[in-house]
Parts: sequence; C-alpha cells; structure tokens
Amino acid sequence: MTAAGELRPSGHNPWLIAFVVSIATFMEVLDISIANVALRHIAGSVSASYDQATWILTSYLIANAVILPLSGWLSTVIGRKRFYMQCVGLFTASSLLCGLAWNLNWLILFRVLQGLGGGGLAPSEQSILADAFAPEKRGQAFAVYGVAVVVAPTIGPTLGGLLTDYASWNWIFFINVPMGLLSLLLVSSLVREPRRSPRPLRRGVDFIGFILVALGLGCLEIVLDEGQRNDWFQSNFIIIFAVIAAISLLALIPWELSRSNPIVDVRLLGRRQFGTCFLVMLIVGVVLFSTIQLMPQLVQNEFGYTATLAGLSLSPGGFATMLLMPVAGYLTGKVQPKYLIAGGFAVLALSMWHLTGLNGDITFSYAVWARIYTAVALPFLFIPITTASYHGLSGADTNQAAGLINVARNLGGSIGVASIQTVLQQRQQFHQSRLVENTVPSDIHYQVAVHKAIEFLTSSGASVVDAMQQANALIMTTIMKQATLLSYIDAFWILTVVSILAIPAAFILRPTTLGKQPMAH
Repeated sequence: MTAAGELRPSGHNPWLIAFVVSIATFMEVLDISIANVALRHIAGSVSASYDQATWILTSYLIANAVILPLSGWLSTVIGRKRFYMQCVGLFTASSLLCGLAWNLNWLILFRVLQGLGGGGLAPSEQSILADAFAPEKRGQAFAVYGVAVVVAPTIGPTLGGLLTDYASWNWIFFINVPMGLLSLLLVSSLVREPRRSPRPLRRGVDFIGFILVALGLGCLEIVLDEGQRNDWFQSNFIIIFAVIAAISLLALIPWELSRSNPIVDVRLLGRRQFGTCFLVMLIVGVVLFSTIQLMPQLVQNEFGYTATLAGLSLSPGGFATMLLMPVAGYLTGKVQPKYLIAGGFAVLALSMWHLTGLNGDITFSYAVWARIYTAVALPFLFIPITTASYHGLSGADTNQAAGLINVARNLGGSIGVASIQTVLQQRQQFHQSRLVENTVPSDIHYQVAVHKAIEFLTSSGASVVDAMQQANALIMTTIMKQATLLSYIDAFWILTVVSILAIPAAFILRPTTLGKQPMAH
C-alpha cells in the first residue's frame, strides 16, 4: 500500500509541493513545442538547411524517449529527490548552452543533454504526487500537474513565435535558466526523499536492458521523426533503424521478464489496469500532438498567419484547459475514471469532427474555437488516466509506472505526428490528381473558369497572351490549395475515427474504490 505523506515534510502544504514540482516539467514540455516555430530562424543563424535543422527537434525527442522508461529505475536506485534535482540541473545547464551554441553540431549535442535531463522530470514528479497525496486527492493533485503537461504544448508556439519575432531564437532556451534555478531552490527546501529509497542494487546494473531500451526507443524515434522526410521504407536509412528498433524492443520483453531487478518493469503492461491506461494515454498522445502540429501548420501555410498569430490561435484553448483542470480533478475522486475517459474521448471525437468542416474562408475565431473544443476534452482524459494508472500498485511500483505512462504519451505523440504528416502528403497527391482530371479543355466548368480568369487579368492590364498563361497558372494554384485543404479534412476525419474507437477501450478499466485507499496487489 502506498504510504501517502512519505514525501510531505512537516509544516509544508502538499499543494505547494504539487505546484513546485510542476515548474520544471512545464518548462520541459514547453521546450518540445517551442522550438518548432523558430526552426527556420535557427537554421539561418547556424548556416544550416531546414532539413539539417530538424535534428534540433529529433535529437531532443530521441534523448527524451531513451531516458523516460529508465527514469523509474534511476529514481529508485539513486533516490527520487536526488535524481529529480540532477535532471533539473542538467536541463537548466544544457538550456543555457543551447542558447549559446555557436554551430549546429554543438546545438544538437546540447539538445541531447537537454532531452536527457528533461526526460526524467515528469515521471519523478508524478510518482512524488502519487506518494504525497492519498488516493482520493490524487485527481486534484494531478489537475495542478496537468496544467503543466497539457497547457505547455499549447502556449509553446505562441511564446516561441513572440520570442523569435521580437527578440531572438536564443531566448527560447534562455528562459529556462531562471525557472530551472527557482525549481532547484524550492525542491531542495520543500521535498524530502521517501523513506524507502534509494534502494541498493542487488545484482548490479541491467546493462543489457539499458542497451535494448536505448536502441529500441532511440531508433524508433528516428524512424518516426525522419521517416516522412526520407520517404519511409524507400530509404535504406529508415529500414536499418526500423529493423534495429524492432529487434531491440522484441528482445527487451523476454529479457526484462527474466530479470529479478529489471531496468524497465514490463510486467506492469500485462496488468489489466495499467496496460489499459498505457493504451489510452498512447491514443491521447496521438491526437493531442497531432492537432498541436496540424493547426499552426494549417493557418501559417494556407492562410498566411505569422508564427505569433498562429500561436495565439492556440492559446485560448490552453486557458480553457486550465479552467477545467480543477473540475476534472474533483470529478476524478467522485466518478469512475472509465466514464470520464469515455466522455473525454467522445468530446474529442466531436471536436475533430468539427474540424472536418474546414473551408478556404475560415476566420481566426474559427481556429480559436476549434482549439477550445479540443482543449475541453483534455482534462477529462489526462487526469483520470494518470490517476487510474496508479490504482492497485504498491509504493515500490510508482516510479516505474510514472516512467512508462509518460513513455505512452510521448510515443503516442511521435506516432501521431509522423502518421498525420504522411496522411497529409499522400491525400494531397490523391486529391490533386483527381482535381487535375477535370482540367481538360473539353470540360465546360474548366472553360468557364479560364474565361473568367482571362477577363479579370485583361481588365487589370495584362495582354491576352499573358492573361491566358497566367489564368492556367492561377487555376493550378487554386487546385493545389484545394487539394491541400481536402488533405487536412481527411486528416481530421482519421483523428475523429481514432477518438471514437478509443471510447470502448476505457471500459476495460477496473472500477476503483472512490475516496478510499486502494489495496496493492
């Protein structure tokens, strides 16, 4: 049974601890999305192409993916508070170095260090909250923490756009430094080690397990992040890394099951409660990160929004999430998690369906409200899933559970972004070919469109010959825009179906004893 209060020092309010441990994760999750809008500026500053600069994002995600499943084991062995503060320190120092980086190679190296430090933060914080609060209060505690995890990716593009447009890209990294130092100061004063850790190693370090995790998740992240740019399995580069990832992850399961002190406790995934939570959190990651990628990309590329304006279209959704977090936290202690999760996916499906109504004349308010509808669902997914994932676990398992549930969210995000970008490209080509089929001289609609375009261009001063050439070019540009818009509609239809299919998965969860301490098994 989890000993609630083990981490709560005498005289310190546990809600203050919940706020304190959320500071660093807010900055870490923010960093995942904040660099996206500044990538072209960074590429120009370090004399690199855009494709080369994408490794600034990829390197961070790879390091994050590698350390996340290991963080539970490291917390137990090193000591949770000690490991957490080391992660904050590494994240803060590497953020400073990223801002000072003098070329692309060093920036990528510092981003790897930043990803290693940042990856250990969220699991440590979740296990701290799981131990510091009784089960009936965990939902409300995770509501405070959930603001950091769910809202940070939403305001990341806005903040990144503002800093890039009005200061310089370096400041997207420099802003982490004062927040990291504040976090170190507060954590050192308010948080204590639980009595049960650190745990001495009984049979040494599971080096084989470490290598398999690093190779499996690291190579998988490379495949997901670079697959679209390298034409997926038409590239030998992608094939090699996909094979390494598959072999490593398949070998990891029997290896870790045979260890008495595994570096990743894969047995947790075999439990009905935790395994289901892992699955639904994976789906939340798919939809959450896909929409965070799609909406700014849509309004910037197709409607000419600046980076700042694109970010501002997402920000009201972040405020909606903040307002509903306490409500979701309260309801998590009163209503079975499976009902809240099913309801959250239903709302998410409706919000994705709303986005299938895109057209070429959408307004800024349409983009804002579309994001708000999505944001309404997130608290009723994130908090119940996180809370339910600890139900029935002993205190010794909370570190491992926290690491794996964060792997699910981040892995789902990588799968979602990679898949949705592939869908966009393939469906754009499909729609373009279908629309071009009708652009033949014998088609009456095509003749009318050409005639109107020529009339408009000649009335603007163009010669008849130039007007005919420009008219054809104008029609092709219109076709390209229509094909692109239709591909976005297809992408949102797919996310609608994914959200609907996730609803039955929620009902696999076991009922929890609301308001009481669950027994471990």
